[in-house]
Amino acid sequence: MPDVLLDRHDNGVALVTLNRPDSLNAMGGTLMQELGDTLEELERDRDVRCVAVTGAGRGFCAGGDMGGFAQRTGATKAPDADDAPKRGPSVTGLEQNARGLANNQRRTSLKLHTMPKPTVALVNGAAAGAGMSLALSCDIRLVSEKAKFVPAFGRIAFSGDYGGSYFLTKLVGFGRAREIYFTGEHITAQRALELGIANHVFAPDELIDNGLEFCAKIASGPPGALGRMKANFLRAEHTRVDDALDQEAFWMSLSGMTSDHREGVRAFVEKRDPNFTGE
Repeated sequence: MPDVLLDRHDNGVALVTLNRPDSLNAMGGTLMQELGDTLEELERDRDVRCVAVTGAGRGFCAGGDMGGFAQRTGATKAPDADDAPKRGPSVTGLEQNARGLANNQRRTSLKLHTMPKPTVALVNGAAAGAGMSLALSCDIRLVSEKAKFVPAFGRIAFSGDYGGSYFLTKLVGFGRAREIYFTGEHITAQRALELGIANHVFAPDELIDNGLEFCAKIASGPPGALGRMKANFLRAEHTRVDDALDQEAFWMSLSGMTSDHREGVRAFVEKRDPNFTGE
C-alpha cells in the first residue's frame, strides 16, 4: 500500500490521506516523498480547487518516525565505557542533513501554505511534532473532538521543524506560541478552538463528511479569485500595509477582467448560484 492515498472528487475537492496508520502516520517510509509528489501534482491540476489532508486510522500525523531516529542515533544501544568520546556531526554531514530537511519542508508544509488553492487539514486524532506543523501549515483546520495538538519537540531535545514555530506564532501570537513549545502543552480540540488553532470541531464520526462538505463549498468558489485572495494573505504576513494595499489593488483589477467575475455579477443580478470555471 502507498504511504499517501489520493481521492479526487468530482466537485473539485482532492482528499490526501497520510497512510501509515500502524505508526499514527509518522513520517517514515516514503510518506514525505509521496506527500510532496502528490501536492505538486494537485497544484498543477486545474480541476482541483481545494486540497484536504487527513490521516488514516486513529491519528493525523505523529511527526518524526521515532524508531528511525533511534536507529540513526544509536539510542537503542547501551553506552560503552570504552567508546571514543562522542563528537558532533561533521560540517558536511550537518549541511547535507539540513539541505535534505529544508527540501522536504518546501515540498510539503511550504507547499500547503503557499499553493494558490485553499488547503484544509482534517485533524482526526493526534497531530504531534512535525505532524502538528503540517496541520498548522494549512489554511484552515477542522478537527475531531478526539484531536490533540502536541509540540513534542522538547521531549526529545529537538528544536522543531516543518514551520511549526512560524505558523503557530501567526495563529496565536509570539508569547502564547513560545509557551506552547517550551512547555510541550497538549492542546485539546476545545482548547485549539479557543486559541484559534482550530476553525471548527466535529464529532469523530462526522469529521470527514462535514469536512468534505466544507471543502466542497470552498471549491465551488472562483478558483482564480481564491488564489489571489491567498496571495494577499501571504503578502500580509510579512509586508507593510502600503505594499499590501498595492497588491490588493493589482489583484482586484485583474479579477475584474475575468469571466468568473462577469458570471458572478450576472448570477447576483439573476438571483442564482454562480457557475465559476476558473477563467
